[in-house]
This record gives sequence, structure tokens and C-alpha cells, in this order.
Amino acid sequence: MMVQSHCYCYFFCLISLLLHTLASPKLHHCHHDQRDALLEFKDEFPTLQYNAKVNGRSLSSWNKTSDCCSWEEVTCDTKSGKVISLVLDFFYLNNSLKTNSSLFKLQHLRILSLSGCKLYGEVPSSLGNLSHLTDLVLPHNKLVGQFPASVGNLTQLTRLELSDNNFSGMLPHDMSGYQNLDYFDVRENSFSGPFPTSLFKIPSLDFVLLGSNHFKGPMDFGNASSTSRLYYLSLSYNQFNGPIPDSTCEFPHLGDLDLKYNNFIGSIPRCISKLDRLIDIDFSNNKLEGEVPGCLRRLTSVRLSHNSFSSFGKSWEVLNDEFTLMWILDLNSNSFRGQVPNWICKISLLLLLDFSNNSFNGSIPTCLKNCRHLKALILRNNSLSGTLPEIFVNATMLLSLDVSGNQLEGKFPKSLVSCESLEYLNVEENRIKDKFPFWLTSLPRLSVLSLRSNEFYGPLYHLNVSIGFQSLRVIDISLNDFSGTLPPFYFQNWRKMINASVGEDNIFEPYMDIPLDLLSYSNSMEMVQKGTNRKFERIRRDFRAIDFSKNRFCGEIPGSIGLLKELRLLNLSGNAFTSGIPQSLANLTKLEELDLSQNQLSGQIPRDLGSLSFLSTMNFSHNNLEGSVPRGTQFQSQNCSSFMDNPKLYGLEEICGKIHVPNQAPQESEELSETEEQEINWIAAAIAYGPGLFCGLVIGHIFVTHNYEWFMEKCY
Repeated sequence: MMVQSHCYCYFFCLISLLLHTLASPKLHHCHHDQRDALLEFKDEFPTLQYNAKVNGRSLSSWNKTSDCCSWEEVTCDTKSGKVISLVLDFFYLNNSLKTNSSLFKLQHLRILSLSGCKLYGEVPSSLGNLSHLTDLVLPHNKLVGQFPASVGNLTQLTRLELSDNNFSGMLPHDMSGYQNLDYFDVRENSFSGPFPTSLFKIPSLDFVLLGSNHFKGPMDFGNASSTSRLYYLSLSYNQFNGPIPDSTCEFPHLGDLDLKYNNFIGSIPRCISKLDRLIDIDFSNNKLEGEVPGCLRRLTSVRLSHNSFSSFGKSWEVLNDEFTLMWILDLNSNSFRGQVPNWICKISLLLLLDFSNNSFNGSIPTCLKNCRHLKALILRNNSLSGTLPEIFVNATMLLSLDVSGNQLEGKFPKSLVSCESLEYLNVEENRIKDKFPFWLTSLPRLSVLSLRSNEFYGPLYHLNVSIGFQSLRVIDISLNDFSGTLPPFYFQNWRKMINASVGEDNIFEPYMDIPLDLLSYSNSMEMVQKGTNRKFERIRRDFRAIDFSKNRFCGEIPGSIGLLKELRLLNLSGNAFTSGIPQSLANLTKLEELDLSQNQLSGQIPRDLGSLSFLSTMNFSHNNLEGSVPRGTQFQSQNCSSFMDNPKLYGLEEICGKIHVPNQAPQESEELSETEEQEINWIAAAIAYGPGLFCGLVIGHIFVTHNYEWFMEKCY
């Protein structure tokens, strides 16, 4: 019985294997004509012969001894063995596509992707031979000419990407023939002409991206498909004008509408309330006005900056927990007045709140402490008054706080010490009156700090208090009332100014922007550069700056300043620094601007500063410097005013010209007679003896009792 059972089992398995073999499709290898066409195509581009790796990919497997269906970046049909997909994104071709290119022999291609290949020239007409194409991706090249006429033959297309090229001219008048198209992207070209009405007759269309071109005229959807699936529409950075039409509301699946940087006028159409799938709008930088409709409160992102909106719809005031999905509310640069509305505090999931550049007044709502998810709170350039409230105890996710350009006063909020993620802090141009907040040094990620133009006072150094900023790149405390001296070692722990971290100059993220999930927000600030206020719309990661100007610092400039080798801008002007200019400044090889004017510095200008090849602007005026101005390109290219009011400084003829009467050299000045000098010395000694004895006793007592901190603050 056991033997018979095994026989039945063996027979059953054999029959099953035979049936499976007969039912399975036969796997075909790559056809020789397909292989040869691919190899000929590779030979058309010399840069491909080196088989260089691109993100771990290479074409080293492309050879006659292997099956082309197994080659990297190539996909074949499993039944026919024909090549149906070729994806060479970011393999540098550095050439144009020829009309007789072997590429066009692959007539069964369905997917062709040549993004970022450095292709140039026009798209050849023979592209139209690839009539089975469903996906054509040619973005991020240098292709030119009009919209490729050959694409008109590709009626099976579902995806067409031509973005980031140099195409020009108008889109085809009738594009309704692409009945399978669901993704259309021609961003960042030079296309012009009117709104492409015919495009919206395609019912399958999901995504339309027309941004960064030269289209103009009104939005006109015409007889758009009643079964449209349109979800994403971007018309940004064009010259469209007129009102936003009510027909925009006829796309029931619309979820994301981007109209920024155009010339749209009027108000937001009220019918937008019909778009119950809408989650994101960006109408920034237009000429829109009126009321912000209350129906927008249910969206996740509302960006309406740089318009003329002046009020909120009444339904914003009845905001409740049902509408708490909003992440971004950006109303920067509009015409809002009155107090910051308290309903804003009910949006508990808010990541970004930007009410800057309006005319809001009154106090900052203390209920903002409830918005614990805030990453950016931007209220700059309003007329807000009162104090900056203690609302940051639970703001552990806050990355950016900007309340600059208001009328805030009182103490600096100590609850900011809880903001362990804080990177950017700007309170400049207010009336805040407090001592320097030393506890800021405990914030591990603080990169930009501006206390400029307030009423801060007192020293920047206390014994037994840490002064090492771990991540600080930019600090501006100018136009305050800080005083005292800075010890020689003051800057020795400013790590990010001493050494840049690996990957600091990231070419893909060169700016210190705020990450907001899939979006980012740009920090901005003002600083004095080359003697004038300059607004930095974005702050580069590699920028390092120190501005301590227009305070009451005295004593020597700390020698540790020479450790800050990443520094680009140093402004210590308008103080009472004494002694010589530190020789260590010559170590700052990346320094571009140096301002030491309006101090009491003496001695000579260090000649080694002339070796700083990036140093384009320097100012030593209004000091007590002496000796010859160093020769060299860096000095000779400065303005004459950069050296003025230094009575013992000479050698300015080449800088100021022959008309300038140089300061007298020391050997040319008239010397006092020995008798006169002795007489004056005796008089001075007699006058100084009494007070000098008293001051000497006081100073001695200070050092004996180790009360050095008091002496530093009261150094004059």
C-alpha cells in the first residue's frame, strides 16, 4: 500500500508540472535588433562610454554578450521580448537627439525618460515614430524650439513632462486629442500665449502644471469636461490677469490650486465653498482684495500673502474643533488692521502663522500658548504693543520666531529657554529693555539671533556663565546699550563660526529655510552691510556674521576673534574699543567686510589684512590709528572715507588722490620744545596726583576682592 501511494503522488506531481509548463507564457530574450539599437544609441553619446555610475547605477551591463532585457535601465515585454521602457535619468548625454538616432528604432517603447541628461537642441520629428509611448519625460534639460509637433502623434500619452527647458512659443491650439493624458507638466520654460482652454476638455487630466512661463490673459476654462478628474492646477509665475472665474469651481475633484505670482484681481469667488476636496490654495503675490472667505478655514494650507485682503469672513469667528486641520496660514503683506484675532488659537495643529507686514495692533494673544505644534510664528512689521508674552513653555517644536519691527517693550521672555528646537530668533526694532539673555546659549540649534535696535543693556560676559553658542551663525546686537569689556577668550567656543560642519554648503539646501513637511519657509532679516541697511530675503547656510556696532563696549577687541575662520562679516563700529587692531584678524580668510570705525583704536593697521582675498570692504575711520596705510589691492581699492579722521595715519595719496592733503607723518609734525614738554608734564602730574591716588586704591581693591566683573562693566 505504501509503494502504491508514493506512485500516485509522483504521477500527480508530474502531471501538474506538465500542465504548468503548457499554461505558462514562453519567456523571450531580447531581440538582436533591439539590442543593437540600444548599443548604437549608447555609441551616439561619448559620455556614456565611460560607464560612470549615477546614484549607484551604470550602463556597464550593456554589451553584446548579455541579454538586453537584463540590462540596467531597460525593461522588456515578457511575452514579445521587445524593449518597452528606457529610463536614463541623470545620465549625462551632453548632446542633442539626432533625427536618425537609433533610439527611434525602439518603436515598441512605452516609457521614455531622459530627465536631467543635459540634452540640448530641438526635439526631432522622428520622436513621433514612437507611437506606443504612454510616458514621455524630458524635464531638466536644455531643449529649445516650439512645443514639439511630433508629440501630436503620441495620442496614447498619459504622462507628458517637458519642464525646466528652454521651449518657447505657444502651446497647440487644440490639445483635446490627448484623451488619455492625466499628467501635463511644462513648468519653467518660455511658453507664451493665452490660457490653454482646450487642455481642460480632457476628462482624464489629473495634474496640470503651467508655472514659470510667459502665459497671459484671463483664465478661461471654456466648455471644460463635465467628468473632469482635475486635482492639481498650477498657473504660478505667469502673467494671467482678470478675476478668478466662477468656472474654477466646476472641477469637483480639485484639491490643490496654485495661482501665485500673477496679476489676478478682485475677490476670491464665494463658490469656492463648493470644492469640498480642496485642501491647499496659494494665491500669493496677486492683486486680490476684500474678505478672506470663512469656507477656507477647513483647508490645511491657506497662502494669501502680498495681496490687499483686509478682513475675515464672519464664520472664522465661530471656528471650533471641527476645523482644526489647518497647518499653514500665511497672510503676510496685506491690509489687515485691528487686533490679532483670538480664534487663531483654536487652530491647534497650526505649523506656520505669518501675519507679518500688516497693520495689526494691540497685544500678542497669550492664548497662542495653546498652539503647541507651531514651527514658525512670524508677526514682524506690525504695530503690536505691550510685552512679548511668556507663551513658549510648551513650544518645543518652534523653529522660527520673528516679532521684529513692532512696538514691544518690557522684559525678554525667559520661557523661550524651553524652545529647544529654535533656530531663528528676531526681535529687532522694538523697545525691549532687559539684560542680555545669557540662557540663550543653552539652545542647541540657535543659528540666527537678532536683538538689534532695542534697549538691551549691560555686559555680554559674566564670570561663571557659559558664552559658547553651539550653532550660532549670525548675531546682530547693534544699536543697543550693551557695555563693558569682552575677555580675550570670548569667542573660543563659537563652534559654527570656527569650523563648518561636513555638508554645510549643501548645494541642494543652500538656505536656512524652515522645513514644513513637504514645504519650506524662508527666514529673512535686516543687517547693515557696506554702511546701509540690507534686507536678506533668505539666509544662506554658509553666511556667518557678527554685528556688535553702536553700543558702549570698551577695552581690547578679543584676540579669539581670529578663531572664527568661517566669518564673512564683522562690524564692531561705534563703540569705545581701545588698543591695537588684533593681528589675529588676518586668520579670517573668508572675511568679506570689516568695520572697525568710530572707536578709540590705536597703533598701525595690520599689513596681513591685505592677504585676505575676499575682503572687499573695510572701514577704519574715526580712530587713533597711526603709521602708513599698508599697500596692496585690498587697501588701495577702498574709499578714501574708510581711513578718515585718524590724525597720525599717512600714505593715503594713492587712495584719496593728489587733491587729498594727507595726515602729517609723525616725523613731519611740529615737535614741542623740551622745556615746554617738561612744563606740561609737571602740571599734568600735579593735577593727576590726588585723583590718581584715589583711583589706584579703588582699582587695587577691585582686583584684590576679585570683583573683576564690576570693573569690566564700568570700564569708562
